[in-house]
Amino acid sequence: MILKKISAVFASFLICAALSSQEIRVGLLNGPSCIPAAYMMENTKSIKNVKITYTKYADPQALLPKLLKNEADIGFLPPNVAAKVYNSTNGAIQVCAITGNGNLSLITKDKNVTSLQDLKGKTVYVAGHGATPEYILKYLLKEKNIQTDTPDGVTLDYSIPAANLAGMLVSGKIEYAVVPEPFSTVAIQKDSSVIALDLQKTEYEKINKENYPLTVMVVRKDFAENNQAQLNAFLKEYEKACKWTIKNPAKAGELVQKNELGLPAPIVEKSIPKSNYVYEPAKKNKQKIEKLLKLFFDDEPSSIGGKLPDEKFYY
Repeated sequence: MILKKISAVFASFLICAALSSQEIRVGLLNGPSCIPAAYMMENTKSIKNVKITYTKYADPQALLPKLLKNEADIGFLPPNVAAKVYNSTNGAIQVCAITGNGNLSLITKDKNVTSLQDLKGKTVYVAGHGATPEYILKYLLKEKNIQTDTPDGVTLDYSIPAANLAGMLVSGKIEYAVVPEPFSTVAIQKDSSVIALDLQKTEYEKINKENYPLTVMVVRKDFAENNQAQLNAFLKEYEKACKWTIKNPAKAGELVQKNELGLPAPIVEKSIPKSNYVYEPAKKNKQKIEKLLKLFFDDEPSSIGGKLPDEKFYY
């Protein structure tokens, strides 16, 4: 009996020791996707005696290998990328939550453009080929029976990097662009004659009665299975950070700049009210995520890995 008690105590000690030496490795994307994480970088260094480390990556393509090679535990991805990885890796990752809803805008100096109908015969530069802006814009144009890449339709051009679109539009080198935040804010800050048409409120939500997910938080499946308590605690902290960010845009901007997440404080402060940061648990919002993934699938099945993910995709 005494030996059993000693064994039990020793086993508990080993478990505690393992947890205390464990590390939650969070991969963040430089730029707007992970602005709420700046609060955690400053205030959440550990959870349940487990150290948290935050590593910044330039884009999802840089972060993905780290997740797949067990060099990162938690990350942030576009929903279609998360689905494609899940489908092509036998479920190596799961989606925990929606962390950002759609925030696309059509920016232009043309005061005559008040809806997508006014773009017929014009060239629109789109932020990212094969990314959410392209698929959302093509979907919205199709819903309005506007053809793409025809003389009397809308020509879509993906040749300019997203970060350069605002500057090109302000300088007059292009006339129309579809960009996510904070790029519409950047354009307006540079030139007050720029107008931004909110494609969520004026177009997508009129059709679907809700916004769509733009960014999701993902976790390695084996990490989630073996560290459920720590993961759940992290998710609660992120939800708190998201709410704080929305309420404190100026302070959030300072933290983003301090932690070198790729954006200056004034732009962050101005863009937060339009960026649609949220914390929406994935399992409770499966239908919303699937609606977006089906939109991708209907246009190009390979963009989500050839099929809608099954139930195990949702943590």
